[in-house]
Amino acid sequence: MSLPRSRAGRDGGPGDGGPGDGGPGDDRGHRDDRAPGTSVSPATGPGAWARDLAMGMRLAAGGGREGWIRTALTAAGVALGAAVLLLGSSVPTLMDSWHGREKARENLGQAHEPPPADDTVRYTSTDTRFHGVSIRGRLVRPDGAHPPVPPGVRRLPGPGRMLVSPALKELLDSPEGALLRERLDYRVAGIIGDEGLLGPRELTYVAQSGTLAAPDGYRIDHFGKDWHPPPMRAPAVVLLIMTCVALMTPVLVFIGTSVRFGNERRERRLAALRLVGADVPTTRRIASGEALFGSLLGLVAGGALFLGGRQCASVITLWDINVFPSDVTPGPLAVALIAVLVPTAAVAVTLFAQRGVTVEPLGIVRRRPPVRRRLWWRLALPAVGALLLVPLVRESPWRDTLFNTVRLAAGAMLLLLGVAALLPWLVDAVVGRLHGGPVSWQLAVRRLQLNSGSATRAVSGITVAVAGAIAIHMLLTGMQAGFAQAYAESGKLPRIGLWGNARDWPQVQRALTALRATPGVTAARGTIDAGLSHTTGRPGSTDRFATIAIGSCAELRTLARLDSCRDGDIYLTGARGHTLTPGATVDLNPRYSEDGPVRPHPWKIPTAARDARLRHPGRAPGRVHYDLLATPAAVDIGRFRTPSAEYQVDFDRDTPDAVEHLRNTAAQIDPTMNEFSAVDNPHDAQYSSVRNGLFAGAVITLLLIGSGLIISTVEQLHERRRLLSTLDAYGTRRSTLGWSVLWQTALPVVLGLGLALGCGLALGTLLLTMLDSAVTVDVPVVAGMTGIGGGVILFVTALSLPPLWRMMRPDGLRTE
Repeated sequence: MSLPRSRAGRDGGPGDGGPGDGGPGDDRGHRDDRAPGTSVSPATGPGAWARDLAMGMRLAAGGGREGWIRTALTAAGVALGAAVLLLGSSVPTLMDSWHGREKARENLGQAHEPPPADDTVRYTSTDTRFHGVSIRGRLVRPDGAHPPVPPGVRRLPGPGRMLVSPALKELLDSPEGALLRERLDYRVAGIIGDEGLLGPRELTYVAQSGTLAAPDGYRIDHFGKDWHPPPMRAPAVVLLIMTCVALMTPVLVFIGTSVRFGNERRERRLAALRLVGADVPTTRRIASGEALFGSLLGLVAGGALFLGGRQCASVITLWDINVFPSDVTPGPLAVALIAVLVPTAAVAVTLFAQRGVTVEPLGIVRRRPPVRRRLWWRLALPAVGALLLVPLVRESPWRDTLFNTVRLAAGAMLLLLGVAALLPWLVDAVVGRLHGGPVSWQLAVRRLQLNSGSATRAVSGITVAVAGAIAIHMLLTGMQAGFAQAYAESGKLPRIGLWGNARDWPQVQRALTALRATPGVTAARGTIDAGLSHTTGRPGSTDRFATIAIGSCAELRTLARLDSCRDGDIYLTGARGHTLTPGATVDLNPRYSEDGPVRPHPWKIPTAARDARLRHPGRAPGRVHYDLLATPAAVDIGRFRTPSAEYQVDFDRDTPDAVEHLRNTAAQIDPTMNEFSAVDNPHDAQYSSVRNGLFAGAVITLLLIGSGLIISTVEQLHERRRLLSTLDAYGTRRSTLGWSVLWQTALPVVLGLGLALGCGLALGTLLLTMLDSAVTVDVPVVAGMTGIGGGVILFVTALSLPPLWRMMRPDGLRTE
């Protein structure tokens, strides 16, 4: 079957160049493009767009098995992107809900403590840790019959009872919670409701103590405090920004790539439509309708994936943040934008892909022969990104401002997109210089020389995903290494520090006796620490603050070298260059702020005070730099404003659960006692979980992109089925063509991984330098990503071989 020569010329095919022949891409004279009997409809306007988009969607839905495979793959890519976008847009709502519940259930103290009344309660914190997990605890003691209650609690528990979260009750009831039951020596009287929990896995309790009194607790008359959480630390801000960029950028690239799966077969269908009378703009709208169908399916699937995935929120804990599934809810405006922008992007990408193609009745005509890809704008993208990031490196450490946030996000995204834009040019530049080699190699190189667009589009997603993953993992590894080094340095000596309110020296002695009797404890020392102030005596001078340690001679000898000591002695250390001298007057009730009147408690340093030298001068970690040392008889402890008992407890690492036994003893001494130690490093588990999650996400992205490569490869094989049959008829070995498919897939992937490696290492180095952290390369992740890239090559090749064998048959030469 053939068309008259004059008809072919009018349609932009090989014509005779006569009048009215506009050549390829000329859209004039479409009156004759329609088959006889075809009705003429308006070529523009909303009606034409709606009709053609609907027709394209019908074609996509009725494309048979192969059509549904392409549509399903497009929908999978769009679904992944939509789910990630919905998750990212849920973060503000999630954090608002999380902080809102924290504010509603807490009261950090009131500027003016209310007097005891029927509606007041004494309140304090008793947080602890158990096997590295944080447990939030609160002690209460009502002053009357109608005390305030926090959310999730109908009434406060009775004396010796406690209300617990469901997760804490589960832990207490399990065999693993035996030691914790000894520490929380209260009877469980009920469960805290969801309104009083930050998340379903939170470990928290509220207990009533009959002995809670000042200064162990403070009085409040309501729950719910208008306070703002402390700002995030610089590394956390940078990590959050980069995580969003590293997730969103490959998603955007992948959405753009997904809607172009099956492009060659789509163009052949459009050529058939041209044969029955459709004009060029109509075919482009129909192609947009096919992409729109896949993107709408993907949007629905992405919503379902998001709704199903958010149910896992209750079992995920990052940085001690655990939320309810209902918290993971994007705002209405964000949902509307995603629902509109994702299909719009699918249509825009399809129209953009058709800009250099004219669909003709006899096939596809390119408007011009392939030209050399321009390099300047491809280099401009990463160059501009680097220019945005380098000033941030010079301004280190990082300052959390809106301008810096925008610069970091824009610079990182431009750098990643620039690498994706460089890949097509790099593939063309490399394959254009390749000559010779085995037959399989030459077949693959020649195919890439003729058309590398479909392969590089799919591989560009790999490039962006791997580059972002390498940069994020470098950032996480550097931060994790910094914490690990700090904890390793401070944790060389197995020691735990404890501190609480002090009343007198006998109380400290009893505590030391109990601590020394705890299993696993090898040594314990303790003092009463307090602050004081003094003036230099110079005109206009301000008060200077000093620290005094009060303890027995045995305890003081662990702090300083003493020639002689008896109860009643006092020593001056001169640790920080203070002008304290024997006979000087100091204030035992110093004013640390200007809020409220403070009654001074003057005290004169005895003239018999002697000098002593601290055993650990300088900036030894975990050491307090005392200016005075005193025995209990030398000073009245009751005159100090807020004296505290300080304990240093050494333990044996080889004793099972020595740390937990020690914490149990501390809770029995004083439930409000606080702990400071390097025993638990919570950052290891936090960063490891994030790294594993990002690695899993990168693997899933690579597998999806590999699926797109399979479709592209099989379509290219289908385009060459007659050539493959000819080669088979001439005796070409199947292994030769199999190797050609391998090389055709491997070349773009290897070049893309090389670009990704360079970009990821450069971006990770910039981020770590910005945070003043040592540059650390996450070798396992780099090796893992490279290995997965190689696995994608083998995966694509293996699944492409069965179609290849089917097409290599002599009957493929038959034509009708």
